[in-house]
Amino acid sequence: MNGKPFANENVMEDYMSALLTEEPAVEILQKHAISHLLQRAISEPRTEAFEPEPDNKQTKVIDAKVEKTATVTKNKIVKKQAIVPKDDFQALFFEIAGLTLAVPLTELGGIHKIDTINPLFGKPKWFKGVMLHKENKFNVVDTAKWIMPEKYVEKLAESTKYQYLILLDESGWGLACERLVNTATLQPDDVKWRSAEASRPWLAGMVKNKMCALVNVQQLIAILNQGLSSND
Repeated sequence: MNGKPFANENVMEDYMSALLTEEPAVEILQKHAISHLLQRAISEPRTEAFEPEPDNKQTKVIDAKVEKTATVTKNKIVKKQAIVPKDDFQALFFEIAGLTLAVPLTELGGIHKIDTINPLFGKPKWFKGVMLHKENKFNVVDTAKWIMPEKYVEKLAESTKYQYLILLDESGWGLACERLVNTATLQPDDVKWRSAEASRPWLAGMVKNKMCALVNVQQLIAILNQGLSSND
C-alpha cells in the first residue's frame, strides 16, 4: 500500500481472513482526486457532534485525586439494513493499520486533518476524545481499536499514525484514519452485500475486487451511539 511495513502482518492476515466472506483478487488502488476531495470536504463541517454514551462495562476512571466507577446498561443493537443502491455510486477508500475501508460519498460528512484531541474520562477504550474545529466538535474513534480490539496489541498501537478524520454523515462521529487512498465509482454488483442479521452488522458488504470492507454508515452510527465496539 504505502510501503510502510505493518507492525504484525500475521495479525492482519488472520483478521482479514475472518472478516472477508470470500477471497477477492487484490487490485492495486491508484491515487486520484484526493487533494480535490480533501479541499471540498474540509470547507465547512455539516453538524455538531454530540456526547457518546459511556462504555457498558464497569470502568475504572482515575483523574488525579479522583477515582470513580461508572456502569451503564447495554442495549440491544437495532440492526439497520444497508440500502443497496440501484445505480452506480462513488465511495471513498481509506486505510487504517493495513486495513482498507470504504464509505459511500453520499454518507460522508467531511474530511478533516486531525488536530488536538481532548480525551474524556469514563469512555470506551476506542474513544480517543473530542476534536474541536471552529465552532464544532467531533467524536473521534480509534478505528483500529474499535474494529479489532482483540488484535490491538501494543506494537500495532505504536505504529498506527492517524492523520485524517472521516466524518460519518451528520452524526458528529469521525473515524480516525492513516491514509486517504482514492475515490472510485462502484456498481451495485461490485459489492457482495450482507444481511443486517449477519455478524458484524456495521459491514454493508465486501467490495469484490479489492481487499476492502464497505461500511454500513447508519448502522455504525447506531452502534457508536450506544458506546459499543465491533465485537459487542
